[in-house]
Amino acid sequence: MKNFDATSTTDEVLNGMDLRGKRAFITGVSAGLGVETARALVAHGADVIGTVRDLDKAHGATKVVRDAAGQSGGSFEIVSMDLADLASVRVVSDAMVAAQKPFDLVVANAGVMATPFGKTKDGFELQFGTNVLGHYVLINRLAPLMREGGRVIVLSSNGHRFADIDLNDPNFEHTPYDPWVAYGRSKTGDALLAVAFDARHRHRGVRAASIHPGVIQTELIRHMEPEAFQAAFTAMNEQHLALGNPPFEVKTPAQGAATTIWAGIVADAETIGGRYCEDCHVGSILADDAIVSAFSVGVRPFAIDPARADALWKKAGELVGERF
Repeated sequence: MKNFDATSTTDEVLNGMDLRGKRAFITGVSAGLGVETARALVAHGADVIGTVRDLDKAHGATKVVRDAAGQSGGSFEIVSMDLADLASVRVVSDAMVAAQKPFDLVVANAGVMATPFGKTKDGFELQFGTNVLGHYVLINRLAPLMREGGRVIVLSSNGHRFADIDLNDPNFEHTPYDPWVAYGRSKTGDALLAVAFDARHRHRGVRAASIHPGVIQTELIRHMEPEAFQAAFTAMNEQHLALGNPPFEVKTPAQGAATTIWAGIVADAETIGGRYCEDCHVGSILADDAIVSAFSVGVRPFAIDPARADALWKKAGELVGERF
């Protein structure tokens, strides 16, 4: 199998592949990585259903996907869903189950980052509720539709290194709120979701992995003032250089979505199952005391720990009132 890296694009990863007959479900296809993931799949003949919060906005943003589908014979459909509203997640997943059309790939792509303190419609801290609990309900409800050989890809981030999960205080009721700590908790939670899902479905040939797409300037930073983002980025890059690393390169959406496509379609299932992937390979596991910058590669052990994954799985079920 060809070796890909941080500079590989979605089209390079899928070069020569025919995905006709494959069906994918992707959350958050109205911008950035979601649009590019959907475009790459339909360009190779896949049938893709993507979720958006705003259908009007998404219609314009996804023209490139519809154009690619028209040329390849693939298909693309968008549905309205809000991960911060579990009733919305359940309506959409119920409709998918009622249709009884199987999926080969589910991508938990959508998310929010470093938001001011807020709550989901169900009363959960916004980042944990959206990024983790919304996807927990969704991927479990879609699980019966997954074909043997199917995969679930959950977008984590190297931001998981900002914080481990806190299952005693997931909603910051007793902890001072910090947007980056909340983001870190949610991305650790996303990585652990993949570990737990993989453990529960690998026996039937369905695997799951989490991925870090790299740093891409997408709408994910919409909650930050441009000056604040630039200041944070500059500070993180200075720390990165001080540790002896080469200058950091921001990825394009096509490079960022390449790891999703690699793990979801191309890579060996046993290689990626239950793992954290980045730059189109399985991420290295960092030592507990490893000193890293925000831009360094590697996963902290707490984000792929099976016991933590089981604990999160149980807690998520309690919080949403739905066990799987």
